[in-house]
Amino acid sequence: MAAAFGRLIDWASLDDAGRRAALARPARRTERDVVDIVREVMDAVAAEGGAAVTRYAERFDGHAPRRIAITPDTVKAARDALAPADTRAIRIAAENVRLFHQATRPVDTDMVETTRGVRSQLVWRPIRAAGIYVPGGTAPLFSSLLMQAIPAEVAGVGTRVVVTPPAKDGSVHPAMIVAAAEAGLDAVWLLGGAHAIAALTYGVTLDDGEIPAVDKLFGPGNAFVAEAKKQATALPGGPAVDMPAGPSELMVVIDRDAAPEIAAADLLSQAEHDADAQVILVSTSRANLDYVLTEVERQVATLPREAVARASLNEARAVLVRDLPTACDVINLYGPEHLALQVEDPEAMLPAIRAAGAVFVGRFAAETLGDYAAGPSHVLPTDGGARTLGGITTASFMTTMSVQTVTEDGAGELGPVAARLARLEGLEAHARAADMRSGR
Repeated sequence: MAAAFGRLIDWASLDDAGRRAALARPARRTERDVVDIVREVMDAVAAEGGAAVTRYAERFDGHAPRRIAITPDTVKAARDALAPADTRAIRIAAENVRLFHQATRPVDTDMVETTRGVRSQLVWRPIRAAGIYVPGGTAPLFSSLLMQAIPAEVAGVGTRVVVTPPAKDGSVHPAMIVAAAEAGLDAVWLLGGAHAIAALTYGVTLDDGEIPAVDKLFGPGNAFVAEAKKQATALPGGPAVDMPAGPSELMVVIDRDAAPEIAAADLLSQAEHDADAQVILVSTSRANLDYVLTEVERQVATLPREAVARASLNEARAVLVRDLPTACDVINLYGPEHLALQVEDPEAMLPAIRAAGAVFVGRFAAETLGDYAAGPSHVLPTDGGARTLGGITTASFMTTMSVQTVTEDGAGELGPVAARLARLEGLEAHARAADMRSGR
């Protein structure tokens, strides 16, 4: 096996415990120092507010928090700093994201009459305030801004607070400004890491303005950001969170129909994200695995982010399986954030797949297209969260309420049933409230 990949796994040789261990996420995602550092940050911001946020920002970001207003002058300067083709690409991506989320926005259900005179429905309402974390620092991930802020806008969220780490020199990439304008934002905060999550959790006053406490936290990030979201939602009255959205993951399933250079490029597209990112290659053929891994070794040496990609590849896995149904077992056990099916008949595999954040079907469905411009949000559950959760949609920024209407005849018919059930549970006040409406 090529030296770039961390481990080759013969699936048939492992028992259940061995299979779970073989697909374990990188240890740093949960190791003790991450938990302790984040707890220190959260406690300090709870006690000191903006002063603690500024202190940690200067320590970890290298700069004090800064609010970038999205004004016509700011946007013009950002557009002027980019090639026209760049701004056009951002606009097309924004339009596609908006189109998809407008088309999939939940709508109120019709009234359902369960008993004569008793009618109910589900209605959807946007949340009040969303805190949106956009990864950055080493790379300006303006695409993550589009993939979160636009669904929030379509959902009707009134307050959208976007935070993103500054560049090393304290600046913000002009593409981030243009993306913010396309998403209809009025500002972006240059602030990253666990201290940014703490600011969104507690609400703080900073030199450049106020960051309000939000109702729900969104966005992917490194191990510290993921842990901060976990600790924030565990607080009494703390914000909800979208999902476990930590370091990126990609599983690629190949057969002899796959193009090795494409499969390798897809694997590296995730490996270059972060040293904690994990990529997994699955095939029924050892020869196919070797073809792709040789290509990975050839391509990684040409990448500008080679060092990051190689660090990620140390945690990579190449999994040899008996057949494609077994590959589906591997998929469902791991629950990948991204899943690429580069096999002869990928549609045939779909019915057996129940745990993946996003599935890219066939050779031409590059995960990169989904990352930037296809339409669905690329903010997806990691760390096995895909076994029970989906990615960000407009529904992520909304809540449902049931609405019930009852006529006098309806109360007369259903009241005795409810009263009897209430008394069966020993709740007499409940029963009397039903009796009063049913004429008893």
